[in-house]
Amino acid sequence: MTQRWTDNQVSALAPDTSSLAAARKLAGKWSGTGCSETALWGLCKGSGKTPYQTIVDLTGPAFRCSCPSRKFPCKHALSLLMLWSTGTVTETADTADFAAEWMGRRAEKAAAPPKKLRSDGPATTQQRQERVEAGLAELRTWLADQVRTGLAQTDRSHAAFEAVAARLVDAQAPGAAAAMRRLPDAVVRRPDWPEVVLGRFSWLHLLITAHTKLDALPAPLAAAVRSRIGYPTSADSVQAEPTVGDRWLTVGMRTGEEERLHTRLTWLYGMRTGRWALLVDHSFGSPVFIANTPPIGLTAEYDLHFYPVAAPLRAVVGPDRDDTAPTAAELPATAGSGSIATALTDFAAAVAADPWLESWPVLLRGVTPTQQGEDWLLAEPDGSALPLETPEQPWRLLALSGGWPVTVFGTWTGRRLEVISVVVGGEFHDAGPPADSAGPAVTATPEAASIALLGTARGAADPPGLPEPVAATVTALSGRDAAGRLLETTALDMAWTRGGYLPRRIEVPGEPAAEDPRPVLPRPAADRLALLIESRPDFLPEWFAAAAPHDYRAPDRLTGQLLEFAAGNSELREAALALAGARGRWLAGRIPRWHDLVRRDTAQPEPENETWHLGRPPERLRWLTDLRRRDPAAARDALAEAWSRESGAPKAELLGVLADGSSPEDEDLLERALDDRRGDVRRTAAELLARLPGSAFAERMTGRATAWLKCAEAGSGEGSELIVGIPESLDKASIRDGFTDSTTEFGYRWNGRPDLPATRLRKLVAGLPLSYWTEPLGPPVRACATRVDDRFRQPLFDGWMDAALAQRDTDWGHALFTAGLPSNLAILRRRELFALIPSGDQLRHLLGLGSAWLSELESLLPAMAHPWPPELARHLLHLFEERARTAAARRGAPGTYPSAHRSLLHTATLHLPPECAGAVTALAGRCEADDWAAALGTLAHDLHQRSVMLEELK
Repeated sequence: MTQRWTDNQVSALAPDTSSLAAARKLAGKWSGTGCSETALWGLCKGSGKTPYQTIVDLTGPAFRCSCPSRKFPCKHALSLLMLWSTGTVTETADTADFAAEWMGRRAEKAAAPPKKLRSDGPATTQQRQERVEAGLAELRTWLADQVRTGLAQTDRSHAAFEAVAARLVDAQAPGAAAAMRRLPDAVVRRPDWPEVVLGRFSWLHLLITAHTKLDALPAPLAAAVRSRIGYPTSADSVQAEPTVGDRWLTVGMRTGEEERLHTRLTWLYGMRTGRWALLVDHSFGSPVFIANTPPIGLTAEYDLHFYPVAAPLRAVVGPDRDDTAPTAAELPATAGSGSIATALTDFAAAVAADPWLESWPVLLRGVTPTQQGEDWLLAEPDGSALPLETPEQPWRLLALSGGWPVTVFGTWTGRRLEVISVVVGGEFHDAGPPADSAGPAVTATPEAASIALLGTARGAADPPGLPEPVAATVTALSGRDAAGRLLETTALDMAWTRGGYLPRRIEVPGEPAAEDPRPVLPRPAADRLALLIESRPDFLPEWFAAAAPHDYRAPDRLTGQLLEFAAGNSELREAALALAGARGRWLAGRIPRWHDLVRRDTAQPEPENETWHLGRPPERLRWLTDLRRRDPAAARDALAEAWSRESGAPKAELLGVLADGSSPEDEDLLERALDDRRGDVRRTAAELLARLPGSAFAERMTGRATAWLKCAEAGSGEGSELIVGIPESLDKASIRDGFTDSTTEFGYRWNGRPDLPATRLRKLVAGLPLSYWTEPLGPPVRACATRVDDRFRQPLFDGWMDAALAQRDTDWGHALFTAGLPSNLAILRRRELFALIPSGDQLRHLLGLGSAWLSELESLLPAMAHPWPPELARHLLHLFEERARTAAARRGAPGTYPSAHRSLLHTATLHLPPECAGAVTALAGRCEADDWAAALGTLAHDLHQRSVMLEELK
């Protein structure tokens, strides 16, 4: 049976993100599904009575669906492929009739002999050539006019270039038209646009000149000229070329899109012949290409037919091929050019045969990526280097290299190298796209561009400093029109410069990354991690927790992605950096925006407090946090020693580090902090002292409580009553302990005015040891029933809640949660109180909530330990089913749609046990409400993905 695709492979087929999201909602609507070795089929319930018939030919892939969608593939085909990828579609002996009929028609069509293409007669060919000649003559005149009047004076708008391109299309010269259409982008995006424009104009001028002498050119060069202009090349003429049979290794792939036309470029290397080949495939609407070549790094035996041009590179696959599965192979020692010098020689030979050649494949061994100023280069050990087209993600190449020499495949344009793939340890890795993929291969010199900007009608036609052979040729052109002479001179100069490029000489850095002895993350888990970082970061906490016991290190290709993630996620930063390991520390030290992520290897001795004394604020904060985790006393002593020298906003952050493992030994430093001039420092100190019930701060708060609060019997057996008497003016000691005259801190109001006594009451209660209340009010349950003036009820309970959370008091947390809280603002913190309750009590409370309490569940469930217990999972699914029945019975009733419980469904996605996926799928199939079926289908899909993700780590 055909190997099932991964979820990532299926997602790559989606024409847009909305189709992918819609496909995931259809998981519960399928029936009659099945698969064979080559086909996949099923019936999907739609809005009508008749289900949609969906078929996928896995060998293409190709798609057929009876739905009216114009997207390709449609959401039904994507959903069916998702089911198949998860293993829920089983192989059957009999193919469904509708699928067998369609697959049969495809087989008949494939077996039928190809239709004979109509060939143009001599008259038609002559007519086309005349039209091309007329169009190119107009273009030649237009080019000369632009250079004569000056590029600075001409219309460089998109509309101007498009008008010229449209005329060339009318003249049946689409290749020249495409060259013109690439120019507006360069004018807008590049500061050196005059050099780009003049270079392209000269390139076209040379092409036009060659076309005027087409009959006198050698056949291969004439074919190259026709190809550049856009003459059609029939498939028959290419297939008629001699076959080149070999075991072809796929060394690189690139996919691009322009106006919904997706183009895939595939570079091949012949293992026996040593030839390069380029396959070009097109797909309109979506990036679905024929699987006629193996993936990067694999080889297969087949024949190629090369296009008959001066420098043959583009080819097509012949009809006969070996059906043996592709296999992995290492590059032979003699593959490609190997060295920079040989690569430049090969390129010079190719561009001499075809002056309009944009680029040529090169393979460089033993080169090290490095940065010199703003330029990225590949350098050999002796310092010879080639500049790179600026990578979109420069850290990708650095991560794969780690400062060690690697093998690189790319295309050399005569000015810069665009890296396509990197070979490390015999394995191919995609290098990612360049940042400026529109960078032209042909550009004029600044001197020539300056003349063209001004215009030859106002200045000289010959740029200074031309190489001697070019200058000698220019002398022979002295009688030509000045504009034409500048175009021809520039074309000659570009050809000479590109073909005779000399490598740069640099100093190669010699500090590679250290080795990491830990086991490498398994390949499926590594692929999953990359996918989660990109599209499902909410799954990452569970993934990192499951990976931690294995002590894996990330493969080098993921190091940069992990650092980018760590830079933007403080909660999982340590886990990501631990996975990145030594390679991550090395890489972070070379990318400026990641310098703050640099971690010193704890196995290596660290200079005495170097980071603490000399580091930047984020580095010092991390240093102190790490030290506090390892040695709380040492961290406290370091902060105490430097306290008098600290200043600014980071001071409160540094003091906040003491919250981790706070103890009575921290009291002296916190008391010092109460005298600080900064309010945020004083507030932090007061909050931390409130965690120490035996501190002098707690004693001072107790003394104030005795003076400000009175407890009395409420009478009639109704329990206790609390009488509040907050003074209007405070002494200096109270202000030092955090009491202020601010009325905005908590926003309490009474009789329409800010209520300062309420603010002070909350401060007082939050700073008291909870044991204080036992004598006057009794245990927590009884204390929560104490009567108090309505004005002070909310701040009293808010203060109790602050104290319970700070002192982690389970009894008070349970009592406050059970009693309920008197304000909507406090309800937002009920989840924190719920987290204090023992797990058994938590579970009993949640199991007692029915479907009318889904909002309560939604609020409290995130506080439950991960993953949820099975009985809670069953209870929640039962509630979902009840709500789905209500939605089906009362269609349109408010609150019955899944969108009303979006947060609860998302929480279930992250915390339900993954083994519930089957039960959720069955539940989705039973739902009569389509929206609930779709929501539960998405939930089942996500649970299955979590299950697979955890299995991949084992």
